[in-house]
Amino acid sequence: MLNKIIAFANQKGGVGKTTSSVNFAAALSSIQQKVLLIDLDPQGNATVGSGIDKDKAEATVNEVLQEEIAVEKAIIRRTGAGYDLLAANSDLTAAEVALLRKPQQESNLKKALHSIRGNYDFIVIDCPPSLNMLTLNALVAADSVIIPLQCEFYALEGLSALMNTIEQVKRTLNPALMIEGIVRTMYDPRNRLSTEISAQLVAHFGTKVYQTVIPRNIRLAEAPSHGIPILLYDKNSKGSEAYMGFAREFLKQHKSMPLLESFEA
Repeated sequence: MLNKIIAFANQKGGVGKTTSSVNFAAALSSIQQKVLLIDLDPQGNATVGSGIDKDKAEATVNEVLQEEIAVEKAIIRRTGAGYDLLAANSDLTAAEVALLRKPQQESNLKKALHSIRGNYDFIVIDCPPSLNMLTLNALVAADSVIIPLQCEFYALEGLSALMNTIEQVKRTLNPALMIEGIVRTMYDPRNRLSTEISAQLVAHFGTKVYQTVIPRNIRLAEAPSHGIPILLYDKNSKGSEAYMGFAREFLKQHKSMPLLESFEA
């Protein structure tokens, strides 16, 4: 087992972060990897997208972060998508507030995962779309970060801020934190701006930009409303093929290439 914790992070909303977290976890599970998906967003979209009623979950990541329950007791085993899930709902906002009031609470998630990380090949964390205490907990707990990025102008501006945050966490709280790479999402080759920004990313970051591109795809957008990943909703769709390709590319690179320690945006 690789026993790796990966945070999907981008402080900008609407970039396909949750979609990527859910479908990446499902794709890895479909090729015999043992995966835990952690929903660290109070909106609970990754929970819903995994087929779980977020308001009826008996225990969530909120109780884990507040040290009210052991993580083993909060995990939902073997969702329909094949991975285990640590669910979230709006109660997680309370955990964020509580963490802000206490010293050295940025390591709560890391401490909670210590006892179970050996049970999984990969633990995937879906971060909230902001650089808050929840995201900080994810970055401290993670071994590495994957950045979903929509090919638009403002996304590049946000990328620089995220890089700076990751570097600060690396210097002060998690020296082992690495950046896996950037995955381009909601890509439309007919859009000139998308192709230009995509080219800029590749020119600047080279092989650290995944070759696999996640397209704009109606079936991919429909899947969350049915509570299942795209692999279960329409395995023959372009969206499904893209996430399977992304998972395979990730595994291939992970076995053969060193991680990038830092980006210079």
